[in-house]
Amino acid sequence: MDQLKTDRKRNEYKKQIVKHLVSRNLRAFRETFLELHPADQVELFHEIEVAQQKQVLLFLSPAEFADLFEGLELEDQLTVFQGLSYQYAVSMFNNMSADDVADFLAEIEPERAKDILSSMDMEEAKRVEELMAYAPKTAGAIMTKEFVRLSVESTAKEVIEELRESAPDAETIYYLYVVDKDQRLAGVVSLRDLIIAVPEMTVDEIMSTQVVSVNENEDQEDVARLIQEYDFLAVPVVTPDKRLVGIITVDDVMDVLEEEITEDFGEFTASRGATDLSLTAFTAAKKRAPWLILLMFFGLITANIIGQFEQTLEQVVLLAAFMPMLMGTAGNTGTQSLAVAVRGIATGSFERGGVMKTVKRELGTGIMLGITCMIVLMGIISLFYKGNFLLAFIVGISLFFALSVAAVIGATVPIIINKLKIDPAVASGPFITTMNDIVSLLIYFTVATTLIDKL
Repeated sequence: MDQLKTDRKRNEYKKQIVKHLVSRNLRAFRETFLELHPADQVELFHEIEVAQQKQVLLFLSPAEFADLFEGLELEDQLTVFQGLSYQYAVSMFNNMSADDVADFLAEIEPERAKDILSSMDMEEAKRVEELMAYAPKTAGAIMTKEFVRLSVESTAKEVIEELRESAPDAETIYYLYVVDKDQRLAGVVSLRDLIIAVPEMTVDEIMSTQVVSVNENEDQEDVARLIQEYDFLAVPVVTPDKRLVGIITVDDVMDVLEEEITEDFGEFTASRGATDLSLTAFTAAKKRAPWLILLMFFGLITANIIGQFEQTLEQVVLLAAFMPMLMGTAGNTGTQSLAVAVRGIATGSFERGGVMKTVKRELGTGIMLGITCMIVLMGIISLFYKGNFLLAFIVGISLFFALSVAAVIGATVPIIINKLKIDPAVASGPFITTMNDIVSLLIYFTVATTLIDKL
């Protein structure tokens, strides 16, 4: 019901705003549109026609449009940017967070980015250039330079007065970081501690010196994990000599997690780089094709194994009927173990619990699953194939060994890949499935060949 009310209210706002745009009622548009949360502004901007989007640009100042621009996806930012005048764009960038400007300029032509930076406010341009100098996917690349830094000599009263001036331009003021005369990180003061402190107390007396920080070159995924572990709203970024250079806020981490999950999902499904719905069919096919061709060659190994046991199949053709079930169940088991292992690596569970503990657990799980499926399957085969208990035993015992081995393969392959400093998500579902197809068929035909004379 609450969602319905929200949607209805949003639709009413949209109708009003479109009406004001069509009638070119500047005052009414601004009163209505600027009341909305930036996220709602972005959603509404997406829904209106291109001509109306251009009208929005005329009705909003560059500073007002900056918040909306920051909320757009990169593809939409590039489209909107093409329609902006040069001066409007430069002024807009001057009013955006330095990290958002750096992210955008990194996606356009270097010469054009350089031209924009040369026209921006010198201080803002310097911040952006510093961020663009960091390697992608590092703490330095995703940090923001808009934060409040305090001196140890300042009093609580002086800091509160300073916040009244600088807070509107800061990314967050819930954590205030303290630096010494050499700009090295010395401590942290929470806004709560500052408010309840005696006005004459100095920052040195209020601050906590137990500060968790990250190195500027640390991987963004490790930073996200740290913020998640400590439930921080922000974390300071320092150089190797502990100089404070920026902060990373929880909203930046959410973007990182979405990016990493999308990347891992692409690896997991052997469709890396092809999960974006905005890609054309040709581009998506071009990105997926190498993976499918590689998997096709793995499939040829499976076909070769079947060919090697052609005589066994000719003697008992019925064995072929159970091949898809055996391969599918083993593949599913391996994929489940793969998910457990990849998650363990991503969350750091392996470091806390130990690799062998996880592998042993997955082996135990595979054995128990194998026993359960074997008993169920042997009962079904015996029932439907007129008491052919030997056939039921061959298929059942093969399934037992296949699931036991599949669980171990699914757990160990990503661990080995991670040890080689490769993204464990590369051990994607299709690769694990294909590998387990090969192993399960080898087990199945070996057991069948050994016992075929008794069938």
